[in-house]
Amino acid sequence: MENKMTNFLGIEKPYTEYNTARYAVLPVPFEHSTSYGSGTRQGPQAILKASAYVELYDEEFNREAYKKGIHTCVPPSLTDNVEEAFENMTRSVAGLLQDGKFPVVLGGEHSLSYPVFRAFNQHYENLSVLQFDAHSDLRFEYEDSIYSHASVMRRIYEINPNIAAVGIRSQCVEEARFIHAKNIPVFYAHRLHEEGFDDAIIGQLQENVYITFDVDYFDPSLIPATGTPEPGGFFWPETIRFLTRLFRKRNVVGFDVVELAPLNNMPHPDFTIARLVYKLITLHDLTSGERQK
Repeated sequence: MENKMTNFLGIEKPYTEYNTARYAVLPVPFEHSTSYGSGTRQGPQAILKASAYVELYDEEFNREAYKKGIHTCVPPSLTDNVEEAFENMTRSVAGLLQDGKFPVVLGGEHSLSYPVFRAFNQHYENLSVLQFDAHSDLRFEYEDSIYSHASVMRRIYEINPNIAAVGIRSQCVEEARFIHAKNIPVFYAHRLHEEGFDDAIIGQLQENVYITFDVDYFDPSLIPATGTPEPGGFFWPETIRFLTRLFRKRNVVGFDVVELAPLNNMPHPDFTIARLVYKLITLHDLTSGERQK
C-alpha cells in the first residue's frame, strides 16, 4: 500500500502508476529568498498531507478526475547552488512534458516558477503566463538577488513577455513604471473588486496558458499561511468561477501553486490549497474533454 501522507489525494494503484497517469504532481520544497515570513519549504508536504482528506468526487462538475491517473513524483535535487537547483527543476518538468504528462508543481517559494516555466516555454508555442498574486514580482532584483521571489515574473518576462497578472495589490514604483513602459496587462485588486472578473483578462492570453498561482492572491482571512499576506484579497467562489471560464476558453498546459507556509494548529489553509490543486486538475479534465467533442 502506498503512503497516503505523501501521495496526492491518498490514492493508490492503479491510479498512481506513472506510465498511465495523465497528471504528474511534482513537489518542490524550495526556499531561498523569503523576505518576511518563512516556511514555504514545508508547503508541498503540507498540501500532500491535507489532500488525503479531499473528497475524490467533485460535486460541482460531477467528476472523479483522479481516475485519469495522478502520479506523485520525487522532488528534484535542490542543492545550495540556486542555478543548479533551478536547472534540476527545469529538467524534471521537461521530462514530464516529454512523457506527455500534465505537470502540477507544488511549491515552495515563488522563485521556482521561473525554472519550471522554462520547460514549458521550450515545449509550447503560443504560450502565455497568467499570474494569480497579491504582488507584481517584477523587480529586476531584490536583496541583491535576481532570483528572488520578488523578481520571478521579471525573469519569466525576459524569456516570454506574454504575461498577465490578476489580483495585484502591492508593488513598488519600479514595478509600476515597468508595467506602464511594457504595457503589461495587470488587473489590480481594486478594479476587480469594483468591476468583477471579466473576459478582458482572458482576451490578453494566447491559446496555450501556464498558470502560476501564489496563494497570497487569496485574502489572508482565507489563507493566512503565507509569507507576505496582503489585505484586500479574493475568495473561493469568484476565483473558481473565473478559473472555469479560463479553462473553457484557453488550453491550460500546466500550473504551479506556491508560497504556502503552513501554520501550526491551523490546517484549513493546507486543506483549502489542496482542494484548489484538485479543482484545477478537475477543470483540466473537464475542459479537455469538452474540446475534444
